[in-house]
Amino acid sequence: MSSPLRVAVVGLGWAGRSIWLSRLAAHPAFEVTAVVDPSPIAAEIAAETGPGVLALSDIDELTPALADLAVVAVPNHLHAKVACRLLERGIPVFLEKPVCLNSAEADELAAAELAGGAVLLAGSAARYRADVMALREAAAGLGPLRHIDISWVRARGVPDAGGWFTQSQLSGGGALVDLGWHLLDTVSPLIGPAEYEEVVGSVSDDFIAAASHGASWRHEDAKSTSGGDVEDTARGFLVTEDGVSVSLRASWASHEALDSTVIKVEGASGTASLRCTFGFSPNRAGGSELSSTRAGESTPIAFDEEPIGAEYDRQLDALPALLADPASRGKAVEDTRRTIAVIERIYTSARRARSRRQELASAR
Repeated sequence: MSSPLRVAVVGLGWAGRSIWLSRLAAHPAFEVTAVVDPSPIAAEIAAETGPGVLALSDIDELTPALADLAVVAVPNHLHAKVACRLLERGIPVFLEKPVCLNSAEADELAAAELAGGAVLLAGSAARYRADVMALREAAAGLGPLRHIDISWVRARGVPDAGGWFTQSQLSGGGALVDLGWHLLDTVSPLIGPAEYEEVVGSVSDDFIAAASHGASWRHEDAKSTSGGDVEDTARGFLVTEDGVSVSLRASWASHEALDSTVIKVEGASGTASLRCTFGFSPNRAGGSELSSTRAGESTPIAFDEEPIGAEYDRQLDALPALLADPASRGKAVEDTRRTIAVIERIYTSARRARSRRQELASAR
C-alpha cells in the first residue's frame, strides 16, 4: 500500500474548513501536513486537525518538502494568483472552482504549470454525484444528443451578501460564476469535446440586496442589505458546432419555495431527466429522482442514494490517480479555458442586451 499523499489546505474560509479540511483529515489516502491562512485562528485549526499539522501564514512558506498537493480554497480573485505561485515552485495544486476569472488567468495557469513541472487539478464535484453519473449512463443510450436543459435554482441562497462574493472585482461574477461553473462542468461529459459555436445569455439582480434571500445555511450574515454589483440569476442558451443545444439557468435566489436542480437530456430516441438538489442547502426539494422516457412511457432509473456532500468524498477518491497520471498535465487548463470562455460570452451577451435596453429607455 502506498503512503498517504501529504496535503496542505490553503484558505480556511467556509469551503476550506467545511468541505475540504475535515474530509482530507478523515481520508486514508491523504495526510494533512499544513494549513495556510493569515488568520489568527489558523494555529487553532491546525491543532484541532491533528498532531504535527503546521499553521503557515503565507503560501511562500509551503514547499514541496512539506506537501505533495495543495488544495486551494481561497476567495475567487486569489485562485489563479495563489495557484500560479504554488505551481511555479513545483507544488501540485487542486484548485476549487471557479478555477479562474477570465481567459487571461487561464493562460497564466498554463504557463505556471509548464514552468514548475507540477500538475494542476481542478473542477467541480457535481459530476461525481451518484445520480449525475447514473444520468450520464442513461444518456449514453439515447442515440444522438439533441438538447440539454440544466438549471440550479435556489429559493434563498445569495452567499455572503455584501461581502466578496457579491463584489465583481473579487468574485468575477455572481450566480453564473458560482453555480454556473458546476452546471457547465456537469454538461461537459455529456457533450464531449464539441465547442460552442453560439452563446447568448442574460442576467438579472432582483434579489441581490434582499436580506431575506441570503444563504443563512452558510453561517454568514444573512441580514446584510448592502447588496453588490453581480447577478443573482443568469440564463444562457448555447449551441455546439455539431448542433447540440444547451439551455442553462443558475439562480442564487428566486420566487420558488425550495432549492432544486433539474437536468433533462434529450436524444434522438428518448430523454433522461434528473431532479435533485446540488450543494449543501437544507432548503431542498426532496431527494433525487431519475427517469427515462421513450415513446410516451416514463421509467424510473434506480441508483445508489447517498448523503449530502458524498460527491466531494468521491472526488477525493479520484485525486491520487489523477495526480499520478501523465495525461492530467494540461487537462485542467484545457477544460477551464472552455468553461471560462462560455461564461465570458454569456456576460458579453448580457451586457449588450442591457445596453440596448438602456438606449431604448433613454430614447423614449
